[in-house]
Amino acid sequence: MEADRQRTWAFSDLARQVSYVLGTPTAFIAACAVVFAWAAVGPLFSFSDTWQLVINTGTTVVTFLMVFLVQHTQNRDARALHLKLDELVRSISTARNQLIDLENCTDEELDNIEREFRTVRNRLQHRKKHREHEVSGAGSLPTDHGEVTDRRSAGNTSHPRRCHATERGG
Repeated sequence: MEADRQRTWAFSDLARQVSYVLGTPTAFIAACAVVFAWAAVGPLFSFSDTWQLVINTGTTVVTFLMVFLVQHTQNRDARALHLKLDELVRSISTARNQLIDLENCTDEELDNIEREFRTVRNRLQHRKKHREHEVSGAGSLPTDHGEVTDRRSAGNTSHPRRCHATERGG
């Protein structure tokens, strides 16, 4: 088991380092240099099929391998980011724990949650405009003083339900 764990970490380390190195401007310049060198030797090989096959095969193999390395790195980074965000949501007493594991929601559930946050954002922008209006001396406008901000304590059931995966404990 320790050997599998060590091998997994070795692959993760390799993938992260390769993704980092190949994402630098130096790597891009090196790739451009290879393409220019390949094009420059074209006349020496009379622009033959073999000459074309070299670049086609080389780029195909590199692309194929890079897809797996980059995908592994992105999956790992996304997982770590989700865990950090889940910890922040869990640690804030006024946050809804239902927001943990949103990545397991269906698209429809995510759309509903996004609409809810858009509504909250619009309401806050509306209040800000009213406050600015009051401060400027143009008169006062009625505000909604009865709104409850902590839905859990208010017993408001309009918040989005937990995602299927969360409800199952998964």
